[in-house]
Amino acid sequence: KWQLHRCKTSSTKMAASTISELFEEADALSKADPDKAIERFQRIVAEDLAEGDAEGIKIKEMSIQALGKLLSKQKRALELGELIQVSRGYLNLFSKAKAAKLVRELVDQFLSMDASTGMEVELCSECIEWAKQEKRTFLRQALEARLTALYVEMDSCTEALAVGGNLLKELKKIDDKSLLVEVQLLESRAFQKIGNITKARASLTAAKTTANAIYCPPKLQASLDLQSGVLHAEENDFKTAFSYFYEAFEGYDSIDHPLAPVSLKYMLLCKIMMNNPEEIQSILSGKLALKYSGRQLDVMNSIAQASKNRSVHEFEKVIGEYRDSIEEDLVVKCHVEALKDTLLEQNLCRIIEPYSRVEVAHIARLINLPLADVEKKLSKMILDKQFSGILDQGLGVLVVFEENQENEAYKGALDTIKGMGEVVDNLYGKVKQIH
Repeated sequence: KWQLHRCKTSSTKMAASTISELFEEADALSKADPDKAIERFQRIVAEDLAEGDAEGIKIKEMSIQALGKLLSKQKRALELGELIQVSRGYLNLFSKAKAAKLVRELVDQFLSMDASTGMEVELCSECIEWAKQEKRTFLRQALEARLTALYVEMDSCTEALAVGGNLLKELKKIDDKSLLVEVQLLESRAFQKIGNITKARASLTAAKTTANAIYCPPKLQASLDLQSGVLHAEENDFKTAFSYFYEAFEGYDSIDHPLAPVSLKYMLLCKIMMNNPEEIQSILSGKLALKYSGRQLDVMNSIAQASKNRSVHEFEKVIGEYRDSIEEDLVVKCHVEALKDTLLEQNLCRIIEPYSRVEVAHIARLINLPLADVEKKLSKMILDKQFSGILDQGLGVLVVFEENQENEAYKGALDTIKGMGEVVDNLYGKVKQIH
């Protein structure tokens, strides 16, 4: 645990000139020797200040900000978490606006590290409670929005919707449209993760409507485009989804955001799902895409190649090789599974097409998959009426029936009878009126 260092001076309170010199020394060491810089910033933060020491208070504020940035850069999450807790004891020295800004900056730095310390929710909740006690409404609302985002990232969607729902009611009564858009977007993501696409789309539409009335920063606009693309992909409208992912990619790329390669990955996924895997290479060789080459894009390139070759065995091999990268992204995982099913069905239909009766083991050998998997898939295809047939499990064979073509004469006869019935009904109605 981070222990705050107190200066070894003859007096209990450090002189303003000494604090200033120590700050300059720490600032100079920030790039050359971060560890020594952190130690000096910690000494400044821990030092008691005399009342009315305006210069000392200003340096302490700058030291907390600099220390937060340095700890975040060095990925020292636990120490940054303790700085947030310790700094709350000094916030009464600053103005309300500066204190709120400082707390929000430190919390944002801590949560953006993705360190998974396990104390993220607890720390955020503590800051919210402190804001409530200090009656700092705007800070509390901003922190509750960050807590909602944290719950969404953790897939705790029930908690996210509970916190976000209460916050939305408050935000609609005030004129903080920027925060309202963020929370509505988070609500859409939460609904999408639990599979309620209708409500996810409604929340996204509300977010876009609110965003039209204000200036949207590139990051927020890119987030809206990314979520729009995800929802269109869920509805199998991959052409529209691709255009949204392209807009999101350009937005994230302009600010060097970590989600830029994710948007590019989804663009490639859309091309694969639209059965255009040959276009993948032209996208990857583009000027913007070259700097994002890595494992994420290698996955999509391999999937595209397997899809192009129509090889289920190659597809299984790619999934096995990149399993961790596929399973950590729910959007990719969902669509890759759907693509695998489609590819398997196409291959099975092509194999059984010449036969009226064929051994299931022979089909499994031809497609190079386990017998149990092939039997299960054939059963599902029969139930889904993709072809007519039965599985004779006693003999281990698939019996395929010829599809009976519908006789158009019967259809015409039924239409004629229906028409005659309507004529008779009309005549009966007129006779009834005469009598």
